[in-house]
Amino acid sequence: MSKLVTGIFQSRESAELASEELIRSGFAPEDISLLVSETTHGREFAVKQSTKAPEGAATGAAVGGVLGAVAAGLAAVATISVPPLSFLAAGPVVAALTGLGAGGAAGGLIGALTGLGIPEHEAKFYHGELSKGGILVGVYAHHDRVKLAREILDNAGAEKTRG
Repeated sequence: MSKLVTGIFQSRESAELASEELIRSGFAPEDISLLVSETTHGREFAVKQSTKAPEGAATGAAVGGVLGAVAAGLAAVATISVPPLSFLAAGPVVAALTGLGAGGAAGGLIGALTGLGIPEHEAKFYHGELSKGGILVGVYAHHDRVKLAREILDNAGAEKTRG
């Protein structure tokens, strides 16, 4: 059984470091999720529009890194509207958030995060941090790897981890 381990980061660099270290430690890239506000996505993961290279390669090169590659595809993955902000999500958390009706009558982002097993007070904290520009990185870890996942997120500079 897998458990969602999450951490909130204040910079792209630290979130990217966490993602890269998770992969180096044997976590599958497809088990890593990213959640950011649309504003943060534009600020932290902006793709240069002037490049003449093929779009896929240009996006990967302009954004860079494992997290950047995930973030480059965010707009095509899922947009969760929670007025006045929109959030962008990538990774396995997308299916869970959309399945929970995030952004609709189900209670928006806080309700969706609670539905993922995050306690309400932590979901409110994450919502506030995401609204202020934070980046949420999550990874599904098997029971015996939860501690390792939490340590990786903490060591990369996560402001708060859970799981």
